[in-house]
Amino acid sequence: QVQLVESGGDSVQAGGSLRLPCTASGYANTRYTFDSVCMAWFRLAPGKEREGVAAIDSSGDISYANSVKGRFTISRDDRKNTLYLQMNGLKPDDTAMYYCAADKGGGYTIATSGPGCYFGMNYWGKGTLVNISS
Repeated sequence: QVQLVESGGDSVQAGGSLRLPCTASGYANTRYTFDSVCMAWFRLAPGKEREGVAAIDSSGDISYANSVKGRFTISRDDRKNTLYLQMNGLKPDDTAMYYCAADKGGGYTIATSGPGCYFGMNYWGKGTLVNISS
C-alpha cells in the first residue's frame, strides 16, 4: 500500500519561509516506481475550497497556482522518494493544511487545468499545518 507522509509545517511570521517534504513508500509493491509518479501539493484553508498549489510529473514538467507563482517551488528527489515544496515570502493567506498527493505512476503528465495530475490523484497524505501570522 502506498503511503505519503508530509512534514515541515509550522507557525511563522509573514515574509518567512518553510520547506515541506513528503516521503512516499510502498510503490515498490506496485507495478510502478516512484520516478514514474506525478505528484502535487494541495491546501485546504478554513472556509475555502481545496486548492491545487503545485504539481510535478516524472518528466519534470511543473505547474503552479497563480497565487503562489514566484514564491513557491516544487521539486522532487527520486533517489529519496521525496517531494518538496519550498515556500518563500509567506503571507497570512497561505495559512492552510497542506497535503501531498500522488497518482499511481506510469509516467502520466500534469493536468492541463490547474495544478494536479492528468488522471487525478490516487494517494493522499494526512497533511501538515502551516500557519502564517501577520
